[in-house]
Amino acid sequence: MKIICIGRNYADHISELQNERPDAPVIFMKPDTAVVQKQFPFVIPEFSNDVHHEVEVLVKIKKVGKYIDAKFAHKYYDEIGLGIDFTARDLQSELKAKGLPWEKAKAFDGSAVIGDFVDKSEFTSLDNINFELTNNGTVVQQGNTAQMLWKIDELIAYISQYFTLRTGDIIFTGTPKGVAKVNIDDVLEGYLGEKKMFRIQVK
Repeated sequence: MKIICIGRNYADHISELQNERPDAPVIFMKPDTAVVQKQFPFVIPEFSNDVHHEVEVLVKIKKVGKYIDAKFAHKYYDEIGLGIDFTARDLQSELKAKGLPWEKAKAFDGSAVIGDFVDKSEFTSLDNINFELTNNGTVVQQGNTAQMLWKIDELIAYISQYFTLRTGDIIFTGTPKGVAKVNIDDVLEGYLGEKKMFRIQVK
């Protein structure tokens, strides 16, 4: 399983981090060891003092594809989910300043929460899905897939130019504004529409 992540796909998040708006999707990867196993907490790594939550809509690939045309991309997935891309922001800032890759800040062990998935047929439109993240019961991030700079099918088409997509691969489609530091004993809960998709405690 590959975890393929898209950065800078929501304009308001680009602004809050004062990043440059990209001309094409920004792609980075996480290894399978990044996945927090079910029922386990997220453990803040010892090498960071500023880990941020980034809630994201997920797409699970159902069959092998390469050079997929956007108009056929819908044939390559049936399930939509929700997760968190945990980011060691202090380490990422340091790496970016040196022009170095982000992997240590984005792909460390336990940096990916993958919540439940639901059939895409449950949604009237995949381009109009509300989602949110709460921290200790308070809403900290809210988004709608309509705000994506590149929609799901466009992302699949673009990614497949560079990487063969395989059954079980998961795409993290980007985060809206509101990313913030997590602290020990925080409880993070993610919602896709009205449906709770995950609950995870920070240790």
